[in-house]
Amino acid sequence: MGLNLASLRSAVGTHGRVVRIVIVGHQGSTPRETGTSMLVWPTGQSGTIGGGALELQAVEHARRITEPTALKMPLGPALGQCCGGAVTLVLEPFTQDTLPDGADSYIRPVGTTTDKPLALRRAEKSQRSSGQAAPLIWQQGWLMEPLEQPATPLWIYGAGHVGRALVDTLEGLPFDITWVDTAPKRFPDAIPDHAAPLVAANPADAVKHAPADAHHLVLTYSHALDLDLCHAILSRPHRTLGLIGSATKRRRFASRLAELGHKTAQIEGIICPIGRRDLGKTPKAIAIGVASELLTFDAVSTAQQEATA
Repeated sequence: MGLNLASLRSAVGTHGRVVRIVIVGHQGSTPRETGTSMLVWPTGQSGTIGGGALELQAVEHARRITEPTALKMPLGPALGQCCGGAVTLVLEPFTQDTLPDGADSYIRPVGTTTDKPLALRRAEKSQRSSGQAAPLIWQQGWLMEPLEQPATPLWIYGAGHVGRALVDTLEGLPFDITWVDTAPKRFPDAIPDHAAPLVAANPADAVKHAPADAHHLVLTYSHALDLDLCHAILSRPHRTLGLIGSATKRRRFASRLAELGHKTAQIEGIICPIGRRDLGKTPKAIAIGVASELLTFDAVSTAQQEATA
């Protein structure tokens, strides 16, 4: 978890002045953990720091401030809550002129403060030597946050019931979604902001535009389109390939893909059926299962990379 610079830039570009609220410390029982953040502008907001009276008061305060501010808020009777904990929030206004750059971490004083604390200087030095971003540190009025890494590219082919459920379920998760189908009318009237629609008369032709580290989920209305997509995806570098369907469909596709020249190891890497059987077969249940599998795959991959770094 860190500062999502892409989301912040997008919000500032759309709304002008935006205030970011981030939890920099918590004690006891609290609704969200340190590092959780949200964005606030005069007519709206995105994200959440836990809802309820805490968030309501924080948002009201954010719309009044003109300078970066730190607040400590007990979660007791004054907020109509019985958690017994407390959170420390940092509220910072941003405009085009004050957006941070693209460094690994964003270090800044909040309000009137002293010189940069020793802990932050040591964290900076460690970051430079290791090449890994430091964790969030809040100390003596100074805040150091890692910048959130770019989201994993995810290409979804098909805007039917399962495709729509997937896109809805994946909102707020670390995926950069490209949503492909054959005609504009196949997409919902309101396409969520976190998904970029791509119309392609032949979806397999779009595969060449996907990054080499993309996940692919094939969910179209046509077995012929699905097969063409699997053929195109297996012909290029990719992270994973998920195919909606049954074990029978998997066997048939395996035979056809072998005839098209793909190796057994490639074909065996196809995930089909997708989702988790124990959750059920409704579009929403499939979507929840797929989201869980994607997050698990990426978490394991990240852990393996860090272990070998």
